[in-house]
Amino acid sequence: MSGLSPTEIEGCRYLLGLLDNDEIMALCDTVTNRLVHPENSQGAIHAILVYSQSAEELLRRKKVHREVIFKYLATQGVIIPPTTEKHNLIQHAKDYWQAQSHLKLKATPEPKPEPKTEDLQPYQQQAKEDKTEKVDYRRLGEEFCHWFFGLLNSQNPFLGPPQDEWGPQHFWHDVKLKFYYNTSEQNVIDYHGAEIVSLRLLSLVKEEFLFLTPNLDSQGLKCASSPHGLVMVGVAGTVHRGNTCLGIFEQVFGLIRCPLLANTWKIKFINLRIIGENSTPGALLKPAVRFEQSDLEAFYNVIALCGTNEAQHNRQALDSGTGDQALCSGNEALLNKKEMSLPNSLKH
Repeated sequence: MSGLSPTEIEGCRYLLGLLDNDEIMALCDTVTNRLVHPENSQGAIHAILVYSQSAEELLRRKKVHREVIFKYLATQGVIIPPTTEKHNLIQHAKDYWQAQSHLKLKATPEPKPEPKTEDLQPYQQQAKEDKTEKVDYRRLGEEFCHWFFGLLNSQNPFLGPPQDEWGPQHFWHDVKLKFYYNTSEQNVIDYHGAEIVSLRLLSLVKEEFLFLTPNLDSQGLKCASSPHGLVMVGVAGTVHRGNTCLGIFEQVFGLIRCPLLANTWKIKFINLRIIGENSTPGALLKPAVRFEQSDLEAFYNVIALCGTNEAQHNRQALDSGTGDQALCSGNEALLNKKEMSLPNSLKH
């Protein structure tokens, strides 16, 4: 029986996947005292997790190098100095997994009391009527942010070769990116299409060497959905280069489920605002999404309203395969509302 918690097992499985196959097999021999002979690296990882007494014991193994723990933390958005010693990296990993466990506990609803036997029939009938897939959008937002920022940050050359492929396949072909940044100067730039949007985001980490660290507590992550399947994810965090915090970012994603792939969502639009430390007097505020749930829901309503008012115009654009004017109008409306709610220190 493994001494690791479910969150530690998930994290260690990902971390061990960063090792070479030969290193994984050698570590399996050490942990199991050569009594288990797995056929492949996945079997070896399973045996390592099962026979490890604790996460700390596993991470202290000589074959789990300091660099691997550092790289794992960076892909999860935990940015710490590259010179941090191994025992401190282990503590950071344990703290991160403990925080993730608490987040999952908070997201788990309290169990409802069992209905009495004579009351089961109405519940069963209702269950048949409501037998549709229900999505926990808060959890979807958390998992999306872990995936997106982990994948994006892993493209930073500082971490070595990326483990997963970044590219336009994660976006809808007509995706839009509206990029605001207020550093030494103020700029707003629009990008259109999966190829150009994916390349612009990639350049932030691959060429500008940035790390985007999301703040996934209640103030840093907010989610909402429309009746038609559009999911809004608003997230805030800090921007780093190496050991330096450069500022904060605020980002809104629009996600739509892919009908051809099970449990797969693609990005329809992104609004990204980066605010540099030099642009704000004094200390930076804690990264937080200043949208309310109603603001995120209103975003979709604006899109729907614009779509109704401009139906004829959009129909012609859609027929040509390039139209999403209503979505653009919705973006502007929400961003204007958001700009009004920004503290004075962060306004342009």
